[in-house]
Amino acid sequence: MDREAKLFKALSDPLRLRLVTCMAAGGELCVCKLVDALAEPQFKVSRHLAILRAAGLVQARRQGTWMYYRLADVQTEFDRSLRDCLLKLSQEPKMKTKSCSIAAKC
Repeated sequence: MDREAKLFKALSDPLRLRLVTCMAAGGELCVCKLVDALAEPQFKVSRHLAILRAAGLVQARRQGTWMYYRLADVQTEFDRSLRDCLLKLSQEPKMKTKSCSIAAKC
């Protein structure tokens, strides 16, 4: 139960929720694309990505000087349900206007 509480706590911030819905819709994304799409400063996006990573929601990889983030691999049925929920949320008209438009920015 502690893991689930940590996940929901990480998702309770609007910017972090926008970040994971962007990754649900766009797959693996470079930090620079997230910064552009969300119109937020790089340090703020990176800090929130670190929180999501610590909670186990996202995974990162470095390619040269660039960091790429994606949703963490599904390990349990709960993870699968959460990912489905985030994907559905990313398709909601309300989230499309408030969240990022990766297709338009990439």
